[in-house]
Amino acid sequence: MKYDVCIIGSGAGASGVAYTLALAGKKVIMLERGGFYKEKDFSKDEVAYTKRDIITPNLKESYHTIEDLEDRKWVKTPTYVNESTFFNGNIVGGSSNFMSGYFHRLKPVDFKLKSTYGDIKGANVVDWVIDYHELEPYYEKVERLVGVSGEVTPYKYHEPRSTKDFPYPPLEEHPISRRIDKSCKTLGCVPYKTPRAILSQAKEERNTCYYSNYCGSYGCSSGAKGSARAALLQPALKTGNLTIITYTFVKKLLEKNSKVTEAIYVNTQTKEEHSIKAKLFVVAGQAVESSRLLLNSKSKNFPNGLANNSGQVGKNLLFSAGGVGSGQFDASSMPLKELMVEGLFVNRSLCDWYEIKGMKGGIVDFLFEHANPISKASKQRKENGKLLWGAALQEKIFKKLTATKQLNFEVFNDWLPTDNCFVSVDEKYKDIYGVPVANIRIGAHPHDLKVGRLLAEKAEAVLKNMGAKEINSSISSSPPPNLQAGGCRFGDDPKTSVLNKYCQAHEVENLFVSDGSFMPTGGSVTYTWTIYANSFRVGEYILKQLS
Repeated sequence: MKYDVCIIGSGAGASGVAYTLALAGKKVIMLERGGFYKEKDFSKDEVAYTKRDIITPNLKESYHTIEDLEDRKWVKTPTYVNESTFFNGNIVGGSSNFMSGYFHRLKPVDFKLKSTYGDIKGANVVDWVIDYHELEPYYEKVERLVGVSGEVTPYKYHEPRSTKDFPYPPLEEHPISRRIDKSCKTLGCVPYKTPRAILSQAKEERNTCYYSNYCGSYGCSSGAKGSARAALLQPALKTGNLTIITYTFVKKLLEKNSKVTEAIYVNTQTKEEHSIKAKLFVVAGQAVESSRLLLNSKSKNFPNGLANNSGQVGKNLLFSAGGVGSGQFDASSMPLKELMVEGLFVNRSLCDWYEIKGMKGGIVDFLFEHANPISKASKQRKENGKLLWGAALQEKIFKKLTATKQLNFEVFNDWLPTDNCFVSVDEKYKDIYGVPVANIRIGAHPHDLKVGRLLAEKAEAVLKNMGAKEINSSISSSPPPNLQAGGCRFGDDPKTSVLNKYCQAHEVENLFVSDGSFMPTGGSVTYTWTIYANSFRVGEYILKQLS
């Protein structure tokens, strides 16, 4: 079959493009590194999904190297040494299968950080080449097609909307949400009702949420979670215009006359090598792996990597700055009958401090500790620095699981782009397919920590007012591997950006990058909704080009 478009990856950044083109009658081939898991294949097996690599590559076969600053020197360590991973779900639908579904739009100010707040020394902050209003119709499209449940809560920094409210009503809330509301009112802030990409009502073949409390890190067995697979790819497959080839690792893109001609891939099960030709190619393998693919796709015209004569591929990598905190609740804080209700969502955020003292701020999301019983039990092994065992350990675990709850908060603020956060490749480190792995240098700007700590203080004040015990927080420059963006930023100047405003490579006209790589700055929210929205925007542009 001859294909109009070949898409590499199948997550949020790929699915909007695939859905748009397939429904318009274009022939699309999608190459996915992992398998095709459906609702019936997902379980709540904590060991499988949090301890093993059933949905990510084995680190002995495929890994990354991480560069951290130690004693003023950058030290490189393979991820198989510290058993960490920056792969986030190599299955159809990608990491969107395992998200918690906290959906926040970027605010208008996020598109013009430099012109609003000016330069920050040591940071490569620029304005976007589109504004909020260009992306707003696609945010609304995601609400309808992917499915976002919520209730618009007015507050000072709320973004403009083309619709009055969300298409799906809010999910059922835990009693502790009312206590957050009460404390926020006392403290003079607005408890924002967090939108979630989880269905509160059935949609087509997807069922409503059944409140298992296993969202983050787990696939959704009801189809309620708005994963790229459930929401967009499975409907697109029904058109007959989308073909998905699983267990394919794309080694290289071949180029001729400044156009991509084919993708060379290996079947990860049989180890056989194949190629796919198409009129147009879309890279959407998540930021780190997308930069890696372009850097490894060298040719006579692009000796430093495909679309990289500017030297900008891999540069200005973004994560999400901030950190976490928590407080403990028991019968002294609220009635156990209310506290120990299982499964219902907290769904509260603090967004009043999107600007703090004349500088860009961020948000705080409240959530319960993940349901994982093994993790909860293992944390009870010590008390006052001493190891517990026998009846004492048993009693402590029993109390943890039946009489206490931990309310967490997550802080999100901008990870400022710098010269010391980027993706590169090193011929000394290769995977089992002989391809240089991605080297990730992780350098955070000190400004990120300053803002994160201010936000954590606000969240701690709410917990304290609620009567929480053992309140603590940790704001760190260690990045969350699941929140990746940047590396192929878009812009008008080919010398300082990789892509144009439509995420089309400046130097390779039939190449697009549609995952979070395009983002020059990340905003102070999780990225998924923006990546989905931009994917639809790029899909519409590609459709016009093909037509």
